[in-house]
Amino acid sequence: MSATSQYRHVTVLLEEAVEALAVRADGCYLDGTFGRGGHSRLILERLGPDGRLIGFDKDPLAITTGQELAAEDGRFVVVQRSFAELAEEVAVRGLTGRVAGVLLDLGVSSPQLDDAERGFSFLNDGPLDMRMNPNVGVSAAEWLATASEEEIARVFKDYGEERFAKRMARAVVQRRAERPFERTADLAEVLKQANPAWEKNKHPATRAFQGLRIHINNELGDLERGLDAALEVLAVGGRLVVISFHSLEDRIVKQFMRRHAKGEADNLPRHLPVQAKAFEPRLKLLGKPQYASEEEVRANPRARSAVMRVAEKLR
Repeated sequence: MSATSQYRHVTVLLEEAVEALAVRADGCYLDGTFGRGGHSRLILERLGPDGRLIGFDKDPLAITTGQELAAEDGRFVVVQRSFAELAEEVAVRGLTGRVAGVLLDLGVSSPQLDDAERGFSFLNDGPLDMRMNPNVGVSAAEWLATASEEEIARVFKDYGEERFAKRMARAVVQRRAERPFERTADLAEVLKQANPAWEKNKHPATRAFQGLRIHINNELGDLERGLDAALEVLAVGGRLVVISFHSLEDRIVKQFMRRHAKGEADNLPRHLPVQAKAFEPRLKLLGKPQYASEEEVRANPRARSAVMRVAEKLR
């Protein structure tokens, strides 16, 4: 069994997300988070011979899967870049302002969580890495070896929403003085012991691991850049569809869509002279946030926290 097929990925809100894109047969679409290609394959089913789809991902294994799909279908191409850089990629291809839809399915994929060697999971022991692209940047182990106690606490609190962040950070710094952290199970045990109030049905290290992963991959910074980029590359009438899996992501998406649905001048200081078009909204919100059905959550518990928001570009 190949590395790309060993770990199964169940795409969340598959039909709903592609339906929200309102795929046109001749349209150009971007799947900003290709993963294992669930959304991309369904988009391709709905595209005609003149349609195009560009997939983005940082993960080398996702890229391998994407290259296999590209070899099968000439309408598809995959690029090993963060969706934060999609504007540059689209500009190079001469497609700025001509994209009919952008889909972002945020967070970490099931294969990344299930493969212990990637270092995302506190349930499966593996090297403490956590990078979406293991060939770029600093691993979680390297960062934890040098970060200050205050910085570690900030990451656990701000990105993991961990209320015992200071206590956990202190435990990490005290233990690393004896020997560095190299394995996920080792870190998970130290965090577990430092957490005085365990939540029912949740591992005590869950929030801290989430915060560490978000920091290592700059996920929230990438999301902010990616949303701005998506708005620029979309054609008028193009759709932006975003699936989030935790409150920090969803808050950024919600605020971005609402800000551009009201008009940017809404957020400027009073009495500041602005052009009339600054009052004109750039996005129209489509429907209410969507959640996975009870049936989908039963089949795939990881879908329980998914929230999908959809907007259409007006100008």
